[in-house]
Amino acid sequence: MAPAVIDAVAARPIRGVPPLSQSGYTLARVRYEILLSPQALKDFKALSARDRADVRSHLESHLRHEPAKTSRSRIKRLRGLSRPQYRLRVGEIRVFYDVRAAQVHVLTIVSKKQAEKWLRETGESE
Repeated sequence: MAPAVIDAVAARPIRGVPPLSQSGYTLARVRYEILLSPQALKDFKALSARDRADVRSHLESHLRHEPAKTSRSRIKRLRGLSRPQYRLRVGEIRVFYDVRAAQVHVLTIVSKKQAEKWLRETGESE
């Protein structure tokens, strides 16, 4: 059965509104491939089990479909740098990554304390 449009207040189908499958709209979302650099993989394995689970969850929820969609606190486009292009905040952990075609290249996963130092040493200016 096709999903129906639901009235958020009453939590029931709205009379006269067809299900999404019959609406005529095609909702396509590009699924990005997430690639970890050797350094990012090493950083990921060094995290505690809880932090690994948090980072994995945020990578899937934020970077899988809309990695370039910036927000006030979660994802920021880094100005003045050609590499890395973006930063994802996961609590006290920062994930730096680039977006190319349909791929997200995770460059490193560092603590908030190490983030500025890593950017100074590794970041490439435009």
